Amino acid sequence: MCGFTLESVDLSMLSCNLNHMSTPFVTETQVLTGVPVVAGVAYAPVIRPGARPSVPPTEAAEIEEAARPAEVTRMKAAAAAVAERLRDRAGHATGVASEVLATTAALAQDRAWLGDAEKRITAGTPAEQAVGGAIAKIADALAKAGDLMAERVTDLRDVRDRVLAQLAGLPEPGVPVPDVPSVLCAEDLAPADTAGLDPALVVALATTLGGPTSHTAIIARQLGIPCVVAVEGLDAVAAGVPVMVDGSLGTVTVSPDAGEAQRAVARAREDAERIALWTGPGATVDGHRVAVLANVQDGAAARSASQTPAEGVGLFRTELCFLNRDTEPSVREQAEIYAEVLTAFEGRKVVIRTLDAGSDKPLKFAGHPDEANPALGVRGVRISFGNPGLLTRQLESIASAAQATGSDPWVMAPMIATPDEAKNFAAEARSFGLTPGVMIEIPAAALLANHILEHVDFLSIGTNDLAQYTMAADRMSAELATLTDPWQPGVLALVELAARAGAAVGKPVGVCGEAAADPLLACVLVGMGVTSLSAAATAVPGVGAALAEVTLDRCRAAAAAVVQTASAADARSAALAVLGAKTG
Repeated sequence: MCGFTLESVDLSMLSCNLNHMSTPFVTETQVLTGVPVVAGVAYAPVIRPGARPSVPPTEAAEIEEAARPAEVTRMKAAAAAVAERLRDRAGHATGVASEVLATTAALAQDRAWLGDAEKRITAGTPAEQAVGGAIAKIADALAKAGDLMAERVTDLRDVRDRVLAQLAGLPEPGVPVPDVPSVLCAEDLAPADTAGLDPALVVALATTLGGPTSHTAIIARQLGIPCVVAVEGLDAVAAGVPVMVDGSLGTVTVSPDAGEAQRAVARAREDAERIALWTGPGATVDGHRVAVLANVQDGAAARSASQTPAEGVGLFRTELCFLNRDTEPSVREQAEIYAEVLTAFEGRKVVIRTLDAGSDKPLKFAGHPDEANPALGVRGVRISFGNPGLLTRQLESIASAAQATGSDPWVMAPMIATPDEAKNFAAEARSFGLTPGVMIEIPAAALLANHILEHVDFLSIGTNDLAQYTMAADRMSAELATLTDPWQPGVLALVELAARAGAAVGKPVGVCGEAAADPLLACVLVGMGVTSLSAAATAVPGVGAALAEVTLDRCRAAAAAVVQTASAADARSAALAVLGAKTG
């Protein structure tokens, strides 16, 4: 199936390792189902994250008053050490991995939990209990808030465990480095765990929790390894048990027949070799052009993506230079960062998304209010409503970078809800000589795409948030992962509506959400009228190779079949029936 990846695994060696492991195997083959995230097939023994330090009971002997200042210092030093290690790892990583590590480092020194922990210690509570209690209090509040804020619960607990380990002088918790290629299975994975994985040793991911747009899923796409999330029954699979992960079907087969598993992996290898031969440009087999682009977040990621067949950048996330800062970066500093990406793709298309912060990505200097429902609050372009200079200075920075590099970047605003918002953004972008567009992430924007296109030159559909807002389902929730599946017919109906609006006036409409990384769905999107697809750089060859094997008429027939379905599963089946297994 197009999009399959295969890590460098010696199958004969792997079979030998599986047959001689001391861990008891599940004797009967079981097929567990979840939500498919990254296509591919992998067959290997299970590894699980190492044991984390136990959270101390809330009751503890009160420390003497004279010892309390030193105890506060010890607690703060432990948090600082954890943050420093995470920042160091962020500095050696790129793209999504760098961002999530930097975000977790900032969380390790967040004033909210540190202040609460300090108060507890000052009242006589030992550091370990103070850390556990302070983080539990905030985590409970975030869990009750729901939506994107609930994702921070996993992050906070990861920070707690790392700080507790530091206080106890124990090794930092996390994912063990396996001796042989292995499948990492867990209830959930913190960003700091997934960000440092070696795809040569961790050949697939499977989690009990998480959704198709969780950190685990996004980093799995960046690594190019098969991934299935929200897998029911996965917790019962012990370390050492051989499993086969099929990231296209969304299955984890426990104790599969070794011969069948090896044949499935071999077929995946053949597909991977075929995909590797694709060098672009993006087009269907009958010559209909579709730009296949990459999503990037910084200069390093852009330089890496430029080594793939990606024809340009369809989504440059600019948040990285704003997050975890006490003050806004200067115009000059921003311009230097943007210029790195423009230089990496010199002479090619680069679409820059203006600052998409707020909600789960707060800015320290933007004066965010406390919100009962942050995902429906002040985020994306809405931040500029209360901080107008923030957007103006960013556009000035982009224009400066464009002039310095001789580039002509496009710019787009996130979280546009009305034609008036699009009109105002377009006017300001054009005042700096930039080509304006907007993100379609809110159902209202999709429904009014024809009116929005009266003001802007292009649209880019962010399917991650569009699915969340269309289905009224937290995209990070494992319980609701089937609702936020981009194959949901309700979501695809809005995508088709926006694409048709663009075709009617001859303006491009791209998709830059994770849906664009699915080779089968990519063909459907093209059939709906989408003109460009932007995905993680590792997904670019698979998407391009899939398009190169189908005609535009077959894509259109698949799209017509999909919009007649009533469930995500039926939509996938309808697309496969028209396009065939080669594009799955």
